[in-house]
Amino acid sequence: MDITLKRSAVSILLALFTLMSTFTSCTGDDDDCTEQDIDYTYDYDSDSSDGSTSGGDSSSTGTHKGHDYVDLGLSVKWATCNVGASSPEGYGNYYAWGETETKESYTSSNSLTYGIEMDDISGNATYDAATANWGGNWRMPTSSEMKELVNYCTWTWTTQDNVSGYLVTGSNGNSIFLPAAGARNNTSLQRAGSQARYWSSTPTRNVEYAFVLAFLSSQHSVQDYGRRNFGASVRPCLE
Repeated sequence: MDITLKRSAVSILLALFTLMSTFTSCTGDDDDCTEQDIDYTYDYDSDSSDGSTSGGDSSSTGTHKGHDYVDLGLSVKWATCNVGASSPEGYGNYYAWGETETKESYTSSNSLTYGIEMDDISGNATYDAATANWGGNWRMPTSSEMKELVNYCTWTWTTQDNVSGYLVTGSNGNSIFLPAAGARNNTSLQRAGSQARYWSSTPTRNVEYAFVLAFLSSQHSVQDYGRRNFGASVRPCLE
């Protein structure tokens, strides 16, 4: 076989390689929660940008509406904290997808968007928790912008101020810390300290789900089946 064809075959096999792990998920009623496999396939889809920085303010760090941001060399700048947190290590608040306020219980029956056909909510203060709570130009990242974060940054599992999570470093050497804040289902906080879910603003074709950045200590990727009723973290971004 020609060496070029061999290399192409190897590239295809690597791209198709699937890493599997578990995160608490639910099928049917919310009380029927079970441990199910979640596909942590690394997604290198071409629908994300080439990772280059967009125009505008070229400073690597700054503050907007009282919240700090970092330029990782991507198309958007990323906040240094989750919504509701006062430090990079803080878990912050948990929001059901398309909701801007926290609540005591996260179920499909009290979700405001579960089962409803929606457009991308980024920057829409009615549904975007980042825009509604931080104001200005802050917004939730789209699924494509989250894929940039996965595809064009180096992810290092670490502990920062006794909090486990990922140090995400851009090609320019700047970094942000994403704490393993777990997720909320019904009234319980699940897997805090070992896993996390971060909402994107992008819904899926299935009206019960939205794209979510999911990770544990060994794997991280953007998934297309984050249940909208779950309470997940929000890390804002900025043009």
